[in-house]
Amino acid sequence: MTLSHAEYQAIANKLRPNGQAFIDGKFCDASDGETFQTTNPATGQVLCSVAHCKAADVDRAVTAARRAFNAGVWSRAEPEARKEVLLKIADLVRDHTHELAVLESLDTGKTINDCMDEIGGEVPKFFQWYAELADKVFGKIAPTGPEALALITKEPAGIAGAVLPWNFPLVMAAWKIAPSLAVGCSAVIKPAEQTPLSTIFLAELMQKAGVPDGVVNIVPGFGETAGKAIGLHNDIDTVSFTGSTEVGRMFMRYSGDSNLKGVGLEMGGKSPFIVLEDALLNDDLIEHAAMSAFWNGGQNCSANMRQLIAAPLVEDFTGRIMDRVKSFKLGDPLDPDTDIGSMITKDHKDMVMNYIQSGIDDGARLLTGGGSDLPGYFIEPTVFQGVAPDMKIAREEIFGPVLGIMPFKTADEALRVASDTDYGLHATVFSQDIDRALHMARSLPCGTVSVNGFSEGDIKTPFGGYKQSGSLARDNGTEALDQYLQTKTIWIQTRAM
Repeated sequence: MTLSHAEYQAIANKLRPNGQAFIDGKFCDASDGETFQTTNPATGQVLCSVAHCKAADVDRAVTAARRAFNAGVWSRAEPEARKEVLLKIADLVRDHTHELAVLESLDTGKTINDCMDEIGGEVPKFFQWYAELADKVFGKIAPTGPEALALITKEPAGIAGAVLPWNFPLVMAAWKIAPSLAVGCSAVIKPAEQTPLSTIFLAELMQKAGVPDGVVNIVPGFGETAGKAIGLHNDIDTVSFTGSTEVGRMFMRYSGDSNLKGVGLEMGGKSPFIVLEDALLNDDLIEHAAMSAFWNGGQNCSANMRQLIAAPLVEDFTGRIMDRVKSFKLGDPLDPDTDIGSMITKDHKDMVMNYIQSGIDDGARLLTGGGSDLPGYFIEPTVFQGVAPDMKIAREEIFGPVLGIMPFKTADEALRVASDTDYGLHATVFSQDIDRALHMARSLPCGTVSVNGFSEGDIKTPFGGYKQSGSLARDNGTEALDQYLQTKTIWIQTRAM
């Protein structure tokens, strides 16, 4: 249920955020007592001090997780028992949707509407969906002669580490925690240092739901401290990371420098939005074009900033997209009328502004946007025309509210330009000819292609990327379970009767 601005503000005024770590079923400070501050990026207001966990704290968390795993209180529990607890988590998230959504809006600068949609809708659905899968992880029997019985079983990998991004904090926590718990793993979770608060709150709800002590541990901290310690820990069996390609490379190195743990990576993107000449240029298409670039202020790994538009449609498309962009309201994230919130930090805002300046310097024409007079870290939705494929803003991930219009003459040219990138996460194709659309979808080297609408799919469909956007691992769908499972063969010699 959507509340008024005043009602959301009243919830914010009552919140007392907890910044402690959660290790072995208890909230606690970092071993050395160090803290850092998390702030509201829309106002600069300090929200609370957060435990600055380092290697010693990660080691405490892993020790607790291993003890719980070996004891079998969760790893060898009946899958129906795990299912029941995960369903309780889903219910508790629903019961606390408003508090969690306001807390996340304050911590991230995301609009309250986005936070309500994600936390009231997506997060409990993830726990519910993977709860229903907990008792449906089947092995196989391989065909043999009468002298043997070959069982192929699936077992929890052990201790799962998860390192979360700051752009969708609680959704990403659910993406990692729900499938890992469903199959019986214990988990050590590092939320992003910019946005730890909703994940810490979730720890309290998981404990109330009946997750045994030690099974889930939350270690807030920085990438170079807590994140690196997770990557290098010799008693963590698998790590799932969502974030930048640069840091993803580090986790591959950490694995090689430690115990060769499995590493699942979901990283950056430079995703194209392709409008073929036969597309129906209507309000629906324009809405998808705008949201694909500006949803969450463009702070989205699958944001479709590169908008490849058939040359005969460019003028009409540009006029329509400009009308839509001018209707966006930038402002207080707790106001339900706000469409776009703030950037996550001053440094991130400065980086996005540098990209905007590089677009101007490289000769793209700035049609609107490029800054904001609001306090906090706001950037107006920005539109460039005449973006060329070799420009910096067409090649590097911006992670901000920037849309670049790139005309093309033929579908083959669009396919070539769209594919000419180090990334391969997402693409959108609009066409009234389903054969042409399917040809584009099958030809684009990326993990998700959305046809006639911008979408990342849903909980049932795997999400991840090709090339430098990801590894072979996938989040979501039944495929997500593979990150947290091992396959064992049991070969039994029998006597023919």
